Amino acid sequence: MDQKYLWIEALKFNDRGLIPAIAQDDRDGTILMMAWMNKESIKQTLATGEAHYWSRSRSEFWHKGATSGHIQKVKQIFYDCDADTILLKIEQIGAIACHTGVRSCFFNSVALPLRAN
Repeated sequence: MDQKYLWIEALKFNDRGLIPAIAQDDRDGTILMMAWMNKESIKQTLATGEAHYWSRSRSEFWHKGATSGHIQKVKQIFYDCDADTILLKIEQIGAIACHTGVRSCFFNSVALPLRAN
């Protein structure tokens, strides 16, 4: 196995061979989206420098921005302490990461109940 891919073997994929991947703007820290990756999409991401994911609904690889032009240039990759989540620090080209046409998928705010201290 190519040495640059050895770290992938440390990751904990779910029973479908997938791992959640969070895309974060590398400039301002905004969380833009969460998608799924498998070993091959991680390798494609490393090979091209652009984010590739696995589409669960279409059961196929998905090059982010291939049709919209809103690609994600990967600047850094991290994985968490449990090795079960990936963080991609990216440069979002075109300013839109969400399929709804907005910058971030995380725009639904939840009103929390006030608690007395």
